[in-house]
Amino acid sequence: MATIIVVTSGKGGVGKTTTAAAFGTGLALKGKKTAVVDFDVGLRNLDLIMGCERRVVYDLINVVNGDAKLNQALIRDKRVDQLYMLPTSQTRDKDALQREGIERIMDELKESFDYVVCDSPAGIEHGAQTALYFADEAIVVTNPEVSSVRDSDRMVGILASKSRRAERSEEPVKSHLLITRYDLGRVERGEMLKVEDVVEMLALPLLGVIPESESVLQASNVGAPVVLDETSKAGQAYRDAVARYLGEQLEYRYVSGEKRSFLNFGSLGFVNRLWRRSA
Repeated sequence: MATIIVVTSGKGGVGKTTTAAAFGTGLALKGKKTAVVDFDVGLRNLDLIMGCERRVVYDLINVVNGDAKLNQALIRDKRVDQLYMLPTSQTRDKDALQREGIERIMDELKESFDYVVCDSPAGIEHGAQTALYFADEAIVVTNPEVSSVRDSDRMVGILASKSRRAERSEEPVKSHLLITRYDLGRVERGEMLKVEDVVEMLALPLLGVIPESESVLQASNVGAPVVLDETSKAGQAYRDAVARYLGEQLEYRYVSGEKRSFLNFGSLGFVNRLWRRSA
């Protein structure tokens, strides 16, 4: 049975779709049969980043409505064995995400895959809540900025209260923190939060730190998840995040000397005061 992972944050523009594509591809590169599902109805972009936009015939909403079977809508990646993508509709709105239909699709995917990675839309409304409802685990994506971290903290609360696991009083959704667009120069100038600040604010285990990199945009433009670019620092950071998720213990690359205290929630007075004012 597959593990369902939702990639979420609440805030738009933090790199959820880039992360869903990279993480799903990384799992497949590790030999895990993986399906990446686009839940961003009306603003479909995952197929572009994964380079299969011209191969879309049926989509998630077609399957929800019974107009197509799941196997008709799934697109098999040409570059990575074990990787599949389920696009969503570009012409419907998020109300088309009917929970009963999504449950049927998730149950069918769980029978055939090792991992199902769900790319959540921005916000905390119907689309995002549907994407996370069936999740077993979550990757909470945030930029090292107070507004982004605050939105992620709100999403952590929703995961804890509005998922199916919460409704059934089961083990809670296991959440992991992924920090994206990390710029060491801006951190050293005091323009961005340090990694340890973000970890303390959200109190989640740190899965990875993705540096700001032009290669992310370049990869998106050519329809290739950045994790496939072996020369990219961001791509390497995503590969490291996947390896950590699968149990490997690796140091964090491209980060300052603060990395020694990532998991030590010490006293950060200024950050705590700033957090309380913005909450």
